[in-house]
Amino acid sequence: MLLSPLAERNWEDLCLVLEEVLDDQSHRQLFALELGSGTGQHVIRFAPKMPFVTWQPSDVNEESRDSIKAYIAATHAKNVLQPVHLDASEPWEKWAGLSNNSCDVVVAINLLQYSSFKTAQGVFNGAGKILRQNGLLITYGVYAINGIITPSCNEHLDAEIRKKNPEWGLPDIDVLRQLAFGREMRMERIIEMEEFYKCLIFRKLEKNQTA
Repeated sequence: MLLSPLAERNWEDLCLVLEEVLDDQSHRQLFALELGSGTGQHVIRFAPKMPFVTWQPSDVNEESRDSIKAYIAATHAKNVLQPVHLDASEPWEKWAGLSNNSCDVVVAINLLQYSSFKTAQGVFNGAGKILRQNGLLITYGVYAINGIITPSCNEHLDAEIRKKNPEWGLPDIDVLRQLAFGREMRMERIIEMEEFYKCLIFRKLEKNQTA
């Protein structure tokens, strides 16, 4: 079981956001896909707090998927499915067999800043297809706003990430808003979190709302 100190620090605040956002749907069973699940610490902590959600973790990395499997076995989580290989940069038809309009929630935690723009496009393309109407795409991370990164600690973070891979870096909220709009989604809320992190809530619109 891999351990991420960052995941240990932020899971509780993230869980509170998810519980609040999904509260009005807690009377029914929901299906949630987590993109880039990493160690599995988030989904394992979320599961008992939201028993009305069936969680599908995913990751491109085999070591991460093995860690998720170990967490599931250790915690006997009843509402977490076995992790699947999923590369969000690929066409949604290759997303582990998930079908059109099959998900209520798609969650991406600290994924976009460590991804290429192609992956960001893939996240929104895929979410636009697999989410049911009124379904939610929830992303968490650090962002630029209208091309500007503040404060200086976030500029340093962006520089460090780009040193690892020049195609990575803090995504721009305005660009993500446009990606969502082109996939029949709208950005509904920005929730300020600790250490300048944010949760972005996107909702898939009903057909009559996109006309």
